[in-house]
Amino acid sequence: MKKALMLLAVGLASVSFANQQLAQQKGCMACHDINAKKVGPAYKDVAKKYAGKPDAVNYLANKIKKGGAGVWGSVPMPPQNVSDAEAKQLAQWILSIK
Repeated sequence: MKKALMLLAVGLASVSFANQQLAQQKGCMACHDINAKKVGPAYKDVAKKYAGKPDAVNYLANKIKKGGAGVWGSVPMPPQNVSDAEAKQLAQWILSIK
């Protein structure tokens, strides 16, 4: 049982790291930070705002793919060059940040 929990923890940590790596590879970290506002909001603030909303993953994935403006201020976020799967993976990762 203890070994299974350890493997689960390692697996979850590697998924989280992989998603952060994807955010870095796709240039997301140029405008966003996990803990502090940059050009765009901190990811932990995004996670807090959308926590518990049933459509949050799809909503954020759509915003990542298509861009948006006005939710976090006047600076627009341009559409990002990511696949649908990558957008969903990034949205899930953002929502997992505490």
